Amino acid sequence: MLDKIGIAKRIAQELRDGWYVNLGIGIPTLVANYVPAGMKVEFQSENGILGMGAFPWEGEEDADMINAGKQTVTLKKGAALFDSANSFAMIRGQHIQLTVLGAMEVSEKGDIANWKIPGKMVKGMGGAMDLVASAENIIVAMMHVNKAGESKLLKECTLPLTGTRCVKKIVTELAVLEIVEGGFRLLERAPGISVEHIDKCTEGNLIIAGEIPEMKI
Repeated sequence: MLDKIGIAKRIAQELRDGWYVNLGIGIPTLVANYVPAGMKVEFQSENGILGMGAFPWEGEEDADMINAGKQTVTLKKGAALFDSANSFAMIRGQHIQLTVLGAMEVSEKGDIANWKIPGKMVKGMGGAMDLVASAENIIVAMMHVNKAGESKLLKECTLPLTGTRCVKKIVTELAVLEIVEGGFRLLERAPGISVEHIDKCTEGNLIIAGEIPEMKI
């Protein structure tokens, strides 16, 4: 089973040289720490950064340099800072090759719910609405089950949706899955996790074809 760092490391394997990538709040922000050696990737933050680097070492934080989740970050050489209007022009203009988001729920059709739990105060949907509406390649980083042990990969989302039929791939502590016609296609299983356990933890339709390899982290 993976921890949050393991999920981020596995998603980092999906990066490609030269891509512009947006990282959402939570587990996705960790991906910036695990870019494969020799690969050049530009991380974009919707609050106005292009060229975001890894998290700073303790004692080297700059309180004015934050990502969209208000975490302190570093800048790579050549980074640019700009206003939100330009940032969202990049997103809406589909200049971002990959978006990595966290989620509370994902449906087998690729719907995502990641912004609101009814009854809890929230500031708003934020940039996720534009990201899911504009991005062609969305990977979700999330836990497979909630604290009660209930599946978060569902036939239909029960929470308010952020976007519909937009998620392409999901990486959880148990598995890597792809959204295809008919449900979640199981691509890889986490070290020490059986296909049977993944099936038990997935409420939506799980498609299992052939031998499922173990992830290499």
